[in-house]
Amino acid sequence: MSNLSFEIISLFPKSFDVLNHIGVISRAIENKLISIKVHDLRSYGIGSYKKVDDIPYGGGSGMLLKPEPIYKAHDSIKKSKESLTLLMTPQGKVLKQKDCLKWSKYKQVILICGQYEGFDERVREIADEEVSVGDYILTGGEIPAMVIVNALSRLLPGVLGDPDSLIDESHNKNLLEYPQYTRPRIFRGMEVPDVLISGNHKKIKEWHDEQMFKRTYERRIDLLKTANLDHPSGNSFKNKKLDELENMEDDWFWDVY
Repeated sequence: MSNLSFEIISLFPKSFDVLNHIGVISRAIENKLISIKVHDLRSYGIGSYKKVDDIPYGGGSGMLLKPEPIYKAHDSIKKSKESLTLLMTPQGKVLKQKDCLKWSKYKQVILICGQYEGFDERVREIADEEVSVGDYILTGGEIPAMVIVNALSRLLPGVLGDPDSLIDESHNKNLLEYPQYTRPRIFRGMEVPDVLISGNHKKIKEWHDEQMFKRTYERRIDLLKTANLDHPSGNSFKNKKLDELENMEDDWFWDVY
């Protein structure tokens, strides 16, 4: 019995074969930490032609997925007592790391992949939550579903070789990760910062903290609204920018970002 079971409803089940060739995910499957079962929506289609889509009432371009096949596929899945159904749709809330942390606690996650111009509105009724992976349009929900499988799986105990690698990752503290370096010390004139080879762990931690804030401020300032930030002493970049943010009009500033 796996720790987390993924049940995926899709018109293109073979697209998920790639998950068997992604290192961490394939090992999680082999070690029975997760299981993935894909349900071919076409198998639940209507009539001899297994119809799964139709034109929208009131007109409009494209075709919509019909409700009956999706409901039948969903009904066919034996539900766990700790089951969650997620609907992949650009109208859903944008995926965040905190969502992944919450969902990884379930025993079963059912993922419904949209296609074409979307699905009949009544499909939304069987979903616990609707999810988007960003403000852009894809051809279907398969890639967002794979994102969720990957993001949740790596949070499970035993999936990653080094569990400590999760602690300081980007977005776990609503801050982007600090710059990292490996050998050689100098590459094409670009040098590793001296502090990282100083052996002074206190200074290295301070540098990491400063760089996480600086990188987030420069690239994703919107994350700072909900980040848990301490106010360091001294005249550091972080200290100066925190003073600036605290003195700004909140409504004006955060509306811009």
